[in-house]
Amino acid sequence: MWDWILDWGIWIATVSLLIAGLFGTIVPFLPGHLFILGAAFVPFFTLEDSGGVEVWGLVTLAVGIAVAQALEFFSGAMGTRWFGGTKWGAFGAIVGGFLGLFFLPLGLILGPLIGSFVCEWRFADQEIKSAAVSGVGSVVGTLTGMLVNLIVGVLMVIVLVVDIFFW
Repeated sequence: MWDWILDWGIWIATVSLLIAGLFGTIVPFLPGHLFILGAAFVPFFTLEDSGGVEVWGLVTLAVGIAVAQALEFFSGAMGTRWFGGTKWGAFGAIVGGFLGLFFLPLGLILGPLIGSFVCEWRFADQEIKSAAVSGVGSVVGTLTGMLVNLIVGVLMVIVLVVDIFFW
């Protein structure tokens, strides 16, 4: 008699994790992609017949997490290189992005910018103007990485919905 309450609770938890996951792909300090994967595990482990979630769906979501994390981590460096920066600028963008995590939320933008600029200017002996262009490239790359994170999150939700309801 109470099975329907348990089933509803499981689906409410799943949908809540999906919403939190999509929100977390935008907000820097929330592990959005992990929430989406957690949303897949809730019906997989609690409902009969895996709740409609297949192993291929879980593997696809795990690959999505790996891709999103790699792109998020290296996006500032890729933007620096795209704007003509040197390896020093890319290195500075990575270090600045890591250090920027301690100064959320502005640190996510300013960290790669400052890191790329300082490394280009000091270690690669670039002029201030070209170092600044490299720094701007790191910001463009970081913002692009955030957008790609959101897109990957939406694709992960689509994969999960297709896996549960249509596969």
